[in-house]
Amino acid sequence: MSRTQKTAGPTPPTRPAAAASASPAASARQSSLRTSNLALLANQVFASGDPISRADVAAATGMTRSTASRLADELVAAGILTELEPTHPTGPGRPAVPLAPASGTFVAVGQEVNVSRMAVRVIDLSGEVLAERVVVDDFESSDPAEVLPRLAALTTDVLALDAVRRARKVGVALALPGLVYHDRLLRAPNLAWRDLAPAPLLADALAPDSLDLHLGNEASFGALTAGRTRPAGPYSTPSCIYLSGEIGIGAALVREGRLVEGDHGFAGEIGHIQVDPDGPECTCGNRGCLERYAGRRLILAAAGLPTTARPDELVAAWRTGAPAARKAVSRTARALGVGLGAAINLLDVSTVVLGGHLAPLTDILRPELEAELEHRVLASPWARPTIVTAPDDHMPGATGAAWSLLETVVADPAAWI
Repeated sequence: MSRTQKTAGPTPPTRPAAAASASPAASARQSSLRTSNLALLANQVFASGDPISRADVAAATGMTRSTASRLADELVAAGILTELEPTHPTGPGRPAVPLAPASGTFVAVGQEVNVSRMAVRVIDLSGEVLAERVVVDDFESSDPAEVLPRLAALTTDVLALDAVRRARKVGVALALPGLVYHDRLLRAPNLAWRDLAPAPLLADALAPDSLDLHLGNEASFGALTAGRTRPAGPYSTPSCIYLSGEIGIGAALVREGRLVEGDHGFAGEIGHIQVDPDGPECTCGNRGCLERYAGRRLILAAAGLPTTARPDELVAAWRTGAPAARKAVSRTARALGVGLGAAINLLDVSTVVLGGHLAPLTDILRPELEAELEHRVLASPWARPTIVTAPDDHMPGATGAAWSLLETVVADPAAWI
């Protein structure tokens, strides 16, 4: 992700001892320059697809080699970067020592509550999952006073593991399927939760480590993982509309590697775009919302399958030509085409990433969905919409929640040294 940074200039000559003390303003400028350059260097290493040497960092950032080397040493000592085995030089000189994100030093806890499961996942700066706990259950129209203490117990369990206890914990972030504003969930229709502050109900897990709780929308957190393999890593799809799917349908917009959340953080409620004014009533109170046609249980029911069936069972039924399955998939593709067509016309983002229960259905949805989008998107002759599949992750909200915290370390490593 791009950041405007200052780069270090040539090292000034040494002054006589009597004149060596810098003014407060000069010291502040030097501190600010160091802070900016630490962030610049960390971002360069994390954004690189492969490990990168100090010399490569210096060349890419405009720093002097001595500055890049000194700052890299600080980040290695702090446990933000790690040194890998030296590479064999292709010419004269010493072997280069590649730099990469450190493993097991800093961790963040990602939590997720959705209609069909709750999850806790602990992830480090390299993207490795150190611990996770998942509970599959039905949380539709549930009581948060019962659900969140269960989530707290899962969190306490993973925080007690040795690998997690030894690491420096950045914080805890909770992904929820609804409108989130600062420390409150305003509304999650499918959970039937309203005007809720989750932190008090999770206090038993947070208090021993004095951890702060951060809230976010599950689709927005999930979008951070689309096209990337680790926090602050490079995007393979830097601009996209990411769709998450469960009973409801959520979305998030990523533009040039940045999440676009809107004025209040409410952007992405594509599941409540009306695709049929005369359609069935939605949990939000409207009629004919997209999620009434593309939600997991509703697709399965329309296909004549149990609502507990796996997505691959629907795919198998569709491939055998089962009429109900074929009709259900066509109905879903058309509804997605209406909702996404409106979004693409408005936002001018041509890549759509299907996640959640929609990801395993990508291949059978694609033909009719792409045809619908080509018909509805005004610019399709010049910028044809593309449908891709999200990474295989059964809890992307929890993953993205943890990543969102780890990325604060990369963005401002000086605060953690």
